[in-house]
Amino acid sequence: MSEPSPTFPFDQKIAWTPDPAVVAESNLQAFMDLHGITSYEKLMERSTTDIAWFWDAAITHLGIEFEQPYTNVVDLSEGPEMPVWCVNGRMNIVHNLLDKWLRDEDTAERIALKYEAEGGNIRYLTYREVSVEVARLAGALRADGFGQGDVIALFMPMTPELLFAFLAVIKIGAIILPLFSGYGPKAVTTRLLDAEAKAMFTSDGFPRRGKTIPLKETADEALLSCPDVRRVIVHSHASRSDVPVTIDRDVDFHAFTEGFPETAKTESTSAEDIMMIIYTSGTTGRPKGAVHTHCGFPVKAAQDMFHSMDVKPGETMYWMSDMGWMMGPWLVFGTMTIGASMVFSDGAPDFPDPGRLWQMVAAHDVTHLGLSPVLIRALMPHGTDFVQASDLSGLRAVASTGSPWDPQSWNWVFESVLNRDKPILNYSGGTEISGGIVCGNFLRPLKPCSFSGPVPGMAADVIDEDGNSVQNVVGELVIRKPWIGMTRGFWKDDARYLESFWEKRPGLWLHGDFAAVDEDGLWFILGRSDDTIKVAGKRLGPAEVESIVNANPNVTESAAVGIPHEIKGEELGVFAVLRPGVEPSEKLRQILVNAVTSELGKPLKPGFVRFTTKLPKTRNSKVMRRLIKAAWINGELGDVSSLEDPGALDAIREAQ
Repeated sequence: MSEPSPTFPFDQKIAWTPDPAVVAESNLQAFMDLHGITSYEKLMERSTTDIAWFWDAAITHLGIEFEQPYTNVVDLSEGPEMPVWCVNGRMNIVHNLLDKWLRDEDTAERIALKYEAEGGNIRYLTYREVSVEVARLAGALRADGFGQGDVIALFMPMTPELLFAFLAVIKIGAIILPLFSGYGPKAVTTRLLDAEAKAMFTSDGFPRRGKTIPLKETADEALLSCPDVRRVIVHSHASRSDVPVTIDRDVDFHAFTEGFPETAKTESTSAEDIMMIIYTSGTTGRPKGAVHTHCGFPVKAAQDMFHSMDVKPGETMYWMSDMGWMMGPWLVFGTMTIGASMVFSDGAPDFPDPGRLWQMVAAHDVTHLGLSPVLIRALMPHGTDFVQASDLSGLRAVASTGSPWDPQSWNWVFESVLNRDKPILNYSGGTEISGGIVCGNFLRPLKPCSFSGPVPGMAADVIDEDGNSVQNVVGELVIRKPWIGMTRGFWKDDARYLESFWEKRPGLWLHGDFAAVDEDGLWFILGRSDDTIKVAGKRLGPAEVESIVNANPNVTESAAVGIPHEIKGEELGVFAVLRPGVEPSEKLRQILVNAVTSELGKPLKPGFVRFTTKLPKTRNSKVMRRLIKAAWINGELGDVSSLEDPGALDAIREAQ
């Protein structure tokens, strides 16, 4: 494994210290008090050595109700790779997201969803109002012949109607297939065919930076190869008059639900019935369909949000995402299990101006804001005036995921948004995890870019090449025990699931991230280990390089990749995006080369630094380093379905 950089992350100092009053009132402290646990360290030890006790206790603490109680929390008879959870239990998660809140007038009238369109239109919906719309839609789906086990796709922007569809499909015992609203036709077709979808919800289009992005045409092209999709329910979100219609297949969303009752039965399901198939992109080959159940993903999502992030009933979480990425379903399951509120929005967070995000936080009383470091690096050049123009006093924490922080961006948020007295809850896990492996919390101090540690219940560790636990050096992130949210395998491909996570380190879940634990027990995630750069036998993670390059005031963001080299095997290549108004120059190029060389040593001197106008990213702002490398060397691109802007590949090829 690589030696740690001399400057990052191991030289960071404590920046934030927990407020004892906040700790005392936290959900996690209440859980510890309930079980006589006297410290966070003892909680972590018990939660990871006695997983049956912990997940039973967590389910109880979250107030999750079962139609038929489980007889055992977990059955490991098939090994840690294939656990069965909530054995013999029956529970449809929609009961816990909606039905149980309707028993009490106060919770029924609590706001479930706060929605803001790019044009400024706002809708607030209570739990009761959401339940009515979900019931009507559930009735319509049943009347149209859909029911338990049918796969129904969601290919829509983040609107209230998407939430209704999401919950209605689960309510009737069917399986949701969330699709990223930015996918092209081929990506949609691949997932519909693989999951054997029978129906699809879509929209006519959605706004993005003042323009309407058509969606129905993409859906139609995808469906040309999907004859088993017999019904398409279309929401007129963009109010287009020219939307193509396929007779006998397409139906208007609101016409579809008209006349159906305001109440509907929630289908009885096993706690381990499949509830969702959500796809992640592979480096090569077809995408992987992570399989999740009623007692899996929702429980893990809610537990992360409740314990680590301290979201309380009635508070508001806004996590910028798309339903096709795991943070979309995570937001729904977590907030509604807790009885909190969520924010949906469409359009861009910096349009019509860079203050839109902060205005929304203030306007909708957001207590927990989730974003990506990439977005912050894009907003930083606009200064702090847009931040200071909005009242952010109600914000309790900023959470982040998607890519590693650099100290400069982290400190900008900590100082400008949180006034140095509230935490940044760094969060890292994945679609197959159902949430986080590691996360910030309100109980432990934080350093820039750090995580407090593993989420309770996650037996995470950092190991070297020999499988030994290590500290103060960079190693591989692994998980030593199963947890309730782990995917139940890949759809129709258990062999690929086992190969992806279990076979390289038998008995351990190998997540594919570089990580480090420092001398104070704080954690750092340093990027994907499959992005590892190996120069003449010396390994390093991209984040180590990028943090140095991004520290230059002329650079907005950067990506470090390993480029094939005849002698060294690989050489370090750096692609940097410059701030507006800054022109590429040989002088700046040499400054960046010298900075990396000085910090990391001469053996890791960059082979080149190139200036590009953009980096290839997913819609949720993850930099796709494998595509940068492939584009630069004219190699095989593999799966590009998650790429937001195909033009970014040309920008890499044309980098100066």
